[in-house]
Amino acid sequence: MVAPAPRPPAGRYGPEPTAGTRRLQRLGLASLVVVAMLVLGWIGSGVLRDPVQWQDVGYRVDGPSSTEVTFDVTSAVGTAVTCRVQALSASYAQVGVRDVPVPAAQTRTRRVTVTVPTVELAVTGVVDDCRPAG
Repeated sequence: MVAPAPRPPAGRYGPEPTAGTRRLQRLGLASLVVVAMLVLGWIGSGVLRDPVQWQDVGYRVDGPSSTEVTFDVTSAVGTAVTCRVQALSASYAQVGVRDVPVPAAQTRTRRVTVTVPTVELAVTGVVDDCRPAG
């Protein structure tokens, strides 16, 4: 036979919770869960609402006059897109920029590689923004 665990002295960790206190704790926890789910839904709807999404894949600095940038573009099938691609210096200054037309395609995601002319040596190349063409 196992002996029951000893109980701490009454009042040692504050007053014993009442039924009303327990109910308030459960209500507070349920409210927190509902708010968290609403926030996640709001964030998720923003992602689904964006008509164009992009992901940087890589870059290659060809020298002080150009940088090659590769990226994936995802949009609705048959939607033409325009992306602004930029090359940045070590101090994050924009040293080159190019607007790239991405033609409509029969697939949602397509890979694009473009050369961005630069005025000085870049250390990275990234996509700044993509929007439906028009």
